[in-house]
Amino acid sequence: MTNQLAQYANVSLYSAMAVFTLAMVGYAVYLAGLVPSRDRGPARARAGELVGVGAAGGMPAGRHTVPASGAADGATTDGVTADATTDDAAATREGGAAATGDDAVPVRARKAGGMAGSLTWLGALLLVASATLRGLSVQRWPLGNMFEFAVMGSMFTVLAYCVWSTRRDLRWLGIFVIAPVLLVLGMAITVWYTDAAELLPSLRSYWLVIHVTVATLSVAVFTLACALTAVYLTKDGLERAGRPSFMDRFPTPRVLERLAYGLHIVAFPLWTFTLIAGAIWARQAWGSYWNWDPKEVWTFVIWVVYAAYLHARATSGWSRQAASYIALAGYLCILINYGVVNVFFVGQHSYSGL
Repeated sequence: MTNQLAQYANVSLYSAMAVFTLAMVGYAVYLAGLVPSRDRGPARARAGELVGVGAAGGMPAGRHTVPASGAADGATTDGVTADATTDDAAATREGGAAATGDDAVPVRARKAGGMAGSLTWLGALLLVASATLRGLSVQRWPLGNMFEFAVMGSMFTVLAYCVWSTRRDLRWLGIFVIAPVLLVLGMAITVWYTDAAELLPSLRSYWLVIHVTVATLSVAVFTLACALTAVYLTKDGLERAGRPSFMDRFPTPRVLERLAYGLHIVAFPLWTFTLIAGAIWARQAWGSYWNWDPKEVWTFVIWVVYAAYLHARATSGWSRQAASYIALAGYLCILINYGVVNVFFVGQHSYSGL
């Protein structure tokens, strides 16, 4: 029965990957519908031209230019009107305002986006089934090795995206979430796969449920934040260069950056708890709160990098673009911690099963 449940878990995982592949195609079709016509420049560039004309030709005093990224961040940016800044803030407050303008999106693209959203929910449920069956097959929490961590992390990431998408239109973000999840699941089933088995003695503790679950959840939120940060930096760069793209109908760079910042604020305390809980578990398992284990060191490195990002984001001398690059460096540290340290560094956390 145990082996049968593990096989069902794998079937659910493969099914989820197939569904996510279809969802990714749907999101791609949706984004294709956002591509602007060749004879139409980006709306932001036209707005900038109007601001310039107004400044030269005597625009009424009630409309004046302000830095697009906010004067407080110390960066020199293209000018937008104060009304545009107010619109950005309103969109952030409302949370559900869509920047894509569905009326201007082809019907086929809208349908593809809707189907992709439904398929994403289905894939998330299949991942929940896979993780549940995996846990039942060995009568434990399914977070004992890299394979299980990858499945649970992907599950939390997609579930977080799905729940968030009930609050605002996130079809434009879907492909940037589903594509990395598919890559991780592919690595999990081909490279990191480990047969369902009992836990190693050092992992048989209730701290596995607490410490590793919170770590997995924080990585999921960091993943969404990383995707948003990358989209923000790309859109900001395209707008500065005046290049039209499908991102013209995404939320404004200010809104994208604020959304990413909000996710980082949620994820950072979770990672802080992960670090503290890991030290407490280490004291029980190994007799010391800190053992200079490679995983411990890299967990702290990740914490330091994200703390540096939050500090830079709140400091007037740093631009939001520069702070965002620090956030990307933090996620790179997460990837190194998981894909390199787990595999190539021997320590007390060497439980990957590879």
